[in-house]
Amino acid sequence: MRVAAAGVGPWDALIREGKSKVSPTPPLTLGSDLCGVVEAVGAGVSSFKSGDEVYGVTNPQFVGANAEFAAASARMIAPKPPRLSTVEAASVPVVAVTAWQMLFEHARPEAGQTVMILGAAGNVGAYAVQLAANARFHVIAVGGSNDVEYVRSLGARDVIDRVTDFVDVVRSVDVVIDTVGGDTRERAFGVLKPGGILVTVVSTDFVPPRSDVRSVFFYAEVTTARLSAISELLESGKVIPHVGSVVPLEQVRKAHEMLAGAPHRRGKIMLDVAT
Repeated sequence: MRVAAAGVGPWDALIREGKSKVSPTPPLTLGSDLCGVVEAVGAGVSSFKSGDEVYGVTNPQFVGANAEFAAASARMIAPKPPRLSTVEAASVPVVAVTAWQMLFEHARPEAGQTVMILGAAGNVGAYAVQLAANARFHVIAVGGSNDVEYVRSLGARDVIDRVTDFVDVVRSVDVVIDTVGGDTRERAFGVLKPGGILVTVVSTDFVPPRSDVRSVFFYAEVTTARLSAISELLESGKVIPHVGSVVPLEQVRKAHEMLAGAPHRRGKIMLDVAT
C-alpha cells in the first residue's frame, strides 16, 4: 500500500518499549492503523486490486504502518468508506473494532439492557458509546468532568463524571465495558447484576471478586468482515470518527510525546503521510 495516513495509539508505545506480547522486539517500523491506495497484491489475492482505496491494519503484530509504503494483510483491510477522509479512515480500525468486539462478540447484551462504559471519552470508549446507543442499549458513561457534554453527544443516556463515585449511584448493570483498568475496574464488579459480564482490554492480571459474574479479556482482531460492518455505520453517519491532533510522518516522535502526556486534541493521534 501507498500510505496516506496512519494512526498512533498506546499499543505503539508498548511495542516501542519492547513490552508487547504480540509484536517483535525493536528495531522495527511502528504503526498498525492505516489508510491508503493498493499498489500491488500478492499471489492469491482477488478481493483487492491496484488502485483500490482501502483502510485497516497491517498485520497481527501491529507493526509497519508508519511509513510511505507498507505491506498489509488482505484479511485485515476493507474498502475505505467514501464519506471519510483518509485521516479519518486511518483513525478507525483498531479502536472501533476493539469496541465492536467488546460489545457484540463478548458482552452480547440484548436490546434494552444496561451497559456501563468506563473511560467513555477515550478512543475506544467513544466508539463503544456510539455502538451501544445505536443498538438501543441503555448507556451509562463514566468519564472526566470536562467530557460530560462530549460523551452525552455520542448517545449516552446517563453520564457520571469521576468526581462522583459510580458505585454510589449505579446498580444492577448487565455489562461493564472497561477501558481503564485498575481500581476503577475492580469497583465496577460491584455494580454488575448476577450473571453480568465485564469485558476489558486493559490487562489480564485480575480475578473477578464475585463468583456470580463473568469477565473477559481479549486482544483485538481486525478483519475485513468487522471493518465492513463498521463501514456501514460510518457511511450512514450513525457512527462518527473523532480525530485528534494530526502531525506529518516526520514528526512521529512528537506524536509519541503526545501519547506520553504532551498537550494534544481529544481523539485519535494521527500521522498525515501523504503531504
